[in-house]
Amino acid sequence: MKNQIEKYFDRLWPINRSLTGDGNRETLKILSEIVKSLEIQEIPSGTKCFDWTVPPEWKIKEAWIRNSRGEKIIDFAENNLHVIGYSTPINKKINLEELKSITKTLPEQPGLIPYVTSYYKERYGFCMSHNQLESLKEDTYHIFIDSQLDYDGSMTIGDAVLKGESKKEILLSTYICHPSMASNELSGPLVTSFLYNELLKIKNRKYTYRFLFLPETIGSICYLSMYGDNLKQKLIAGYVVTCIGDNGNFTYKKSRMGNSLADRASELVLKQSEKNYNIIDFFPMGSDERQYCSPGFNLPVGSLMRTMYGIYPEYHTSGDNKDFINFEALENSIKKYLDIFKVIEYNFKYINKMPYCEPQLGKRGLYPTMGGKGLKKIIEGTMWLLNQSDGKNDLIDIANKSNVNYNILIDNIDKLLKSGILIKGNSNF
Repeated sequence: MKNQIEKYFDRLWPINRSLTGDGNRETLKILSEIVKSLEIQEIPSGTKCFDWTVPPEWKIKEAWIRNSRGEKIIDFAENNLHVIGYSTPINKKINLEELKSITKTLPEQPGLIPYVTSYYKERYGFCMSHNQLESLKEDTYHIFIDSQLDYDGSMTIGDAVLKGESKKEILLSTYICHPSMASNELSGPLVTSFLYNELLKIKNRKYTYRFLFLPETIGSICYLSMYGDNLKQKLIAGYVVTCIGDNGNFTYKKSRMGNSLADRASELVLKQSEKNYNIIDFFPMGSDERQYCSPGFNLPVGSLMRTMYGIYPEYHTSGDNKDFINFEALENSIKKYLDIFKVIEYNFKYINKMPYCEPQLGKRGLYPTMGGKGLKKIIEGTMWLLNQSDGKNDLIDIANKSNVNYNILIDNIDKLLKSGILIKGNSNF
């Protein structure tokens, strides 16, 4: 799988993405090769979304800076971080002092190009490494940006659904608005897309899975303004998928609820499968979880990441590139999400139909025919399930109480259900 992920990464990397524009359309077109049921919607510029308005569509063809000898100092075609996002058009000659006033750098990281945007205030500008800016000499510089803001344009979003037995939904939301960012952009859409592909292979899905590909902030706000009531009725768990491509330990940011099914399943899986991981409480900054968890919606949406946004030095710089991420880590991130979904799919309050003493398991092939020192490991999952399946404890409760691995418990649940000793009670959400 990791080789396939890398191939798609290489195709998506050079595309200029923003809140709007053809780069987003091209990105979704490529991702639709994986997410076969992806439905693409165009939301007209000027559309009201609660307190926000969909911005004009940004279109950019070319941008560069030349010195007096006609040599290109920077070129948008070589690195799309060189232009401040949503820059308005400009074609003029300026001196070095003025060039410095419209150019963003990172003095504390002088070798890196910053990622800078100006979505909601019209301006133009450039970005380059601090080292490069400091190396420039007094000269006349020709600055050129061929762009436009189209107020008759639109914002592009993608939505895909994998139906399950239940209309209750699990949400995966990711964003498609950053140019050339690896972990803080492409890791999210790639993990989400390949999760779709893996879940498609599972025939007996209990729940319906919804996959959203949106520009960050305005995309989720707009989606919630159209479909938020539907999510409030149907959503049992959700995740914002971002910053999940590097070699860092897993980090889980809880939903605003703090103890939602999304939170409980994620914490269990990390506790039982990882030596080092981070669990952090919800805070109202970050990515789109702050929209899903706004007080009016308060949806059960958390975020499973690796190194969190804002923590790693490469964040929002040219350092967040292919060298920063690891495709095996991306593949393992997909597997971690699948484990979480497995726990959610099995998270019922089970009922033991033979609660008076232990049932005779041996005659049902559920107990070893010979005792010995290793007996505990073989039967403890079964014994915990039989004892705790009183209609009050769900799978996550039992796993936490027993410290028996969730995979062992799930395997035993299947056997006990098949034998008729256990039956499913209620889902715990």
